[in-house]
Amino acid sequence: MSDFVFDFVNLFFPEICAACSNSLLKNEKTICTKCLYNLPKTNFHKEEENPISRLFWGKTYIENATAYYYFHKGSIFQDLIHKLKYNNRQDIGYLLGLLLGNELIESNLYKDIDIIVSVPLHPKREKKRGYNQSDCIAEGIAKGLKKPTNLKTICRIIETTTQTKKNKEERWNNVKDIFSIKYPEKFENKHILLVDDVITTGSTIEACARTILSVKNTKVSVACLATASI
Repeated sequence: MSDFVFDFVNLFFPEICAACSNSLLKNEKTICTKCLYNLPKTNFHKEEENPISRLFWGKTYIENATAYYYFHKGSIFQDLIHKLKYNNRQDIGYLLGLLLGNELIESNLYKDIDIIVSVPLHPKREKKRGYNQSDCIAEGIAKGLKKPTNLKTICRIIETTTQTKKNKEERWNNVKDIFSIKYPEKFENKHILLVDDVITTGSTIEACARTILSVKNTKVSVACLATASI
């Protein structure tokens, strides 16, 4: 699209930033450059031992784990996550996942990933929402990391209640037996990157990882869009 055509279309149908609602420039997509710059990165993907990896110590063996951003209540980032999950803004998940994938590909910790897998929603919840927000993130990471996704092999077989007001023990009891694998042979001998939106205690991811690790000769690493646990 030429600058003239872009300016003409944008005059009547402006694309706005999902974070600040200002008009996007021609080379910007979904979130403006200023807002992307100001999102609070953790840089945990550069550290083998970090607060996310430590969530799993003594529980289940995770090769590497990271969260890309800090999640704070009342922040612009919380608003972005809300739009991703509840307002059908799948483009937010894809863009932020792509940015994370672009950084993971530069990290030696994630160089031997084979497959990108998202933490599944229960089918009833996914049908009601219309999509799984973690799938959008996984697709973006896969694009940046130049690896394939497999979003159908692991499934959530039990519909759980919300984790929001539960303590650590209650969260684990709520999720420990909720996942199963349809086609375990697709995971055999693979290093799988397990993707979710926001990690708090890590209970849901731990349960999902344990299910994957029950398959012969698998390894699991974790990449979340944000952490609310710190």
